[in-house]
Amino acid sequence: MKVRIGYGLGTSTDLHGPSYAVVVDTLEALGFDSLWLSERISGPAPDPLVAMAFGAGRTTNLKFGTSVMVLPGRNPVVLAKELATLATMSGGRLLPAFGLGAVDPVEQQAFGVERSERAKLFDEMLDVMRHCWTGQPFTHHGERYDYDDVTVLPAPKRMDVWLGGIAPSELRRIGRLADGWLPSFVTAADAEAGRTVIEAVCAEHDREIEDDHFGALIPYSFGPIPERLQRLLAKRRPDLDDPGELVPTSWDGLTALVKRFVDVGTSKFVVLPLVEPGGADGWVEHLTEAAEVLLPLESN
Repeated sequence: MKVRIGYGLGTSTDLHGPSYAVVVDTLEALGFDSLWLSERISGPAPDPLVAMAFGAGRTTNLKFGTSVMVLPGRNPVVLAKELATLATMSGGRLLPAFGLGAVDPVEQQAFGVERSERAKLFDEMLDVMRHCWTGQPFTHHGERYDYDDVTVLPAPKRMDVWLGGIAPSELRRIGRLADGWLPSFVTAADAEAGRTVIEAVCAEHDREIEDDHFGALIPYSFGPIPERLQRLLAKRRPDLDDPGELVPTSWDGLTALVKRFVDVGTSKFVVLPLVEPGGADGWVEHLTEAAEVLLPLESN
């Protein structure tokens, strides 16, 4: 099983300009698999599409993903063109992961989509985008979008779509539509159970997800977990007696959790520091230490 480890930047990251460039260059030099950008219109994080293009232009091996990019509220054909261009120009180093958008009034206003409409709109948009990526003329007449004989070029050689979530409806959507699964705030047991559901749905639709396309996003925080994050964890996972078990607080804890995921067949990891190192120098020191601890866990 091919185990790969990348880094994520959350919605509250303030990395821009030179500092972001240093992080990209350091991840490339150290040999990490990927860098994943989050999206929040009202937050300080850079726009993921722009940040991925900037990073891809400075690197040759590092892959770039979104965790996640919001679909409802965007033009699916224009976005398909943008992503196809980036995938082609980067040599196939694009890992798009999509979502429905945060349950937040400001974010929902920004994208202009009612919460109740998002799921149905998401499914139709993804269908349109997959047709765009074939490079062949297509016609689509759906509830929201109508296209006749549309062709979008360039056609990427491959475009694997990653989705997250562990709710029953989300697992079914992954089984029907996704090429990869990247959930967050999950245990290894969650990952094992979720994969069983996903593969059953895949079988119902005569499709499959490759073995190395099951992943997990793992947040970590060295030292006490900030109170704000404790509240978020409790809200996200009220079913757990101790939601803090989802957030390792040491390198040993993080490596042990990765190994537990590997034991149940998970192989694609995005680790995300909830408290970011200070400045470019802090990031370089932190990532150098992370490489010594985490990269030996990778395997072919």
